[in-house]
Amino acid sequence: MSQHTSHTPSVMPPATYASNEPGAFVKALRSPWYQLVAELHETLQWATMEYARSQGLKHLWLPITTRTVTCPTALGSDTEAVKVSVSGVDTYLADSMQFALEYGCRLSPGGCYSILPSFRGETPDATHLNQFTHSEAEIPGGMEDLIRYVNGYVKALAAAVLDQHGDRLADARGDISHLERMVNHTAPFERLTFDEAVRLVQDEDGCVRDEGDWRTLTRKGERLLMTKVSEFLWVHDLDTLAVPFYQGFGPDDSSRARCADLFFGMGEVVGSGERHVDADLLRKSMAMHNVKEDEYDWYVRMREESPMLTSGFGMGFERFLMWVLNHDDIRDLPLISRVNEPEAWPPAVVRP
Repeated sequence: MSQHTSHTPSVMPPATYASNEPGAFVKALRSPWYQLVAELHETLQWATMEYARSQGLKHLWLPITTRTVTCPTALGSDTEAVKVSVSGVDTYLADSMQFALEYGCRLSPGGCYSILPSFRGETPDATHLNQFTHSEAEIPGGMEDLIRYVNGYVKALAAAVLDQHGDRLADARGDISHLERMVNHTAPFERLTFDEAVRLVQDEDGCVRDEGDWRTLTRKGERLLMTKVSEFLWVHDLDTLAVPFYQGFGPDDSSRARCADLFFGMGEVVGSGERHVDADLLRKSMAMHNVKEDEYDWYVRMREESPMLTSGFGMGFERFLMWVLNHDDIRDLPLISRVNEPEAWPPAVVRP
């Protein structure tokens, strides 16, 4: 790859997601932006497979319907499950493959992964999609094992993109130095506990959401942390009540969860956590989160029948591509948009 200097991007998204015009998809079909995104899809797919295989993980075929969603509406959750009926059976579209991958880890003890769509009942905005492509994995071991895996994974993706598309990206988007910095970042990424992160940004308005029993960082807080500490940053040991019930407790404190978020680009790109091994601790967490145990009976019983320490992560590929492309609106990433669809079935189907 030849050397490039930064310049004004020459390839820009056509912003067809914002249009309700019948022929908007034709504009997308002719756009160099989406041709570039389509090529990046192939690279990310193969790089994920190659890295996972190198770490001993196996790919599993999993259903995209479930009756046990990973984001039940409670406390810190900001999404709802998407209900559907399939052959007369009421179910949900999967918001994550995490529970299925935990199950898969019992069948494939070296770990497993998937790349599948996830569906969430939320309003799309510049950093959220209600339908997105989810790269997920579950591995044997705890948080330290998982952080090592994810550090290697995102660097492998960046290296593949740089190797196969570096010249084109430099010409199209004007800057690839962020990719080079990640690939050349030989040390582990910087880490802060959640409490340390809060202390660094709490004096700035709008950086921390404090609900009394639990706190979260806002997108503004995440970005400020990256400015103050590092452009690649893990924040770990979050408030237990701010994260889902399946995240394991800290070793000495059930008010902290064994989970970690990796920030780069727009903010949180990877979310990860260590799972409860003990069924009684899982039940305790469910009670703390006001989650009904009978809605997750199989998930509890799996720990009784097959206890195993596992940890897993999820990364939305569209968020990763925002970073790759130096772009600030995730709604420009899907090749086929599901934003601004009419609620009622239209008289003529004018979009793919």
